Amino acid sequence: MEPLYPNLILDALRHVRYPGNGTDIVSNGMVEDDIRIDGAKVSFSLLFDRNPDPFAASVVRSAESAIGTYISPEVEIKGNIAIKYRQPAPKPVKMLPGVKNIIGVSSGKGGVGKSTVASNLAVSLAQMGYKVGLLDADIFGPSAPKMFGLEDAEVYMERQPDGGALILPPEAYGVKVLSIGFLVDKDSAVLWRGGMASNALKQLIGEAKWGDLDYFVIDMPPGTSDIHLTLVQTLAITGAIVVSTPQEVALADARKGISMFTGDKVNVPILGLVENMAWFTPASHPDERYYIFGKEGCKRLAEEMGVELLGQIPLVASICASGDSGEPVAIANSVSGAAFRKLAESVVAAVEKRNATLPPTETVKMNK
Repeated sequence: MEPLYPNLILDALRHVRYPGNGTDIVSNGMVEDDIRIDGAKVSFSLLFDRNPDPFAASVVRSAESAIGTYISPEVEIKGNIAIKYRQPAPKPVKMLPGVKNIIGVSSGKGGVGKSTVASNLAVSLAQMGYKVGLLDADIFGPSAPKMFGLEDAEVYMERQPDGGALILPPEAYGVKVLSIGFLVDKDSAVLWRGGMASNALKQLIGEAKWGDLDYFVIDMPPGTSDIHLTLVQTLAITGAIVVSTPQEVALADARKGISMFTGDKVNVPILGLVENMAWFTPASHPDERYYIFGKEGCKRLAEEMGVELLGQIPLVASICASGDSGEPVAIANSVSGAAFRKLAESVVAAVEKRNATLPPTETVKMNK
């Protein structure tokens, strides 16, 4: 191979055209004045106007091919072309800029009362004086409309100054609520593929007028799915709460739920566990406890996994009745209402503890 020199490199690169305007990259001024030659090894930088540039990768490949074709295949060029940009990358637009804390309420399996916990947690936070929103992200089994007595609520759009329109979430018990249940026939099954469900969820998040909120509670679907990935990729979730009953079958799935959130693909902090149906208490004997599904299973799991047990919710008939009637039990002066208020206090403490560990620029100050 003949000795290499910069003009030889430039002559080869004149055969590479930038797809954006059809002009070769040398005439476009895209080849930086930093060509380095070390024996057979050649390196230099290509300068692009936009960041990102859709043609950057293909131009680099074409430049490598041109040098191998018009100079010699022995030239060591692959991987030695750096990409630079004249303009910095635009900062990503933050979804829900007016929301201070986003709490995901999840469960490893269905039937453990996740939606009941999410709804009553949201109501309890509102009763404490916080501004609260609830997103029913359980696309295939929405329950928020019934639990909040909003099954017949009409959802309106508000025209925005830029010509667009935003969904106005209905409000009940001090909580702004939005669910796919408002937009589909309540008596028909939602038969959507994962991509359709994820897109619908993004619309409920980004095309709604949530306003300023202290807490945005997300009632996630049970199990682990691509909807969970959509949520964590779309929103900066403050932390997740995993709901389970004390029985071993539910606890096994709760372990998987914790593993999903703490894994590399999701990487969301676990605020803690909630043990639902912790014991049965007869209405006529509020001091009695019957451990129908096992005793303190979530407490043991919390200790095993190194997470906090945020609360234990008893199994009381009034919880089921209140959910069916659209009056969350959290508003009642009862054993169940007290349990959810205590849970809300624990969640606030866990969030403040988590925020205290963030760098000063990321710390969220809570204001009632």
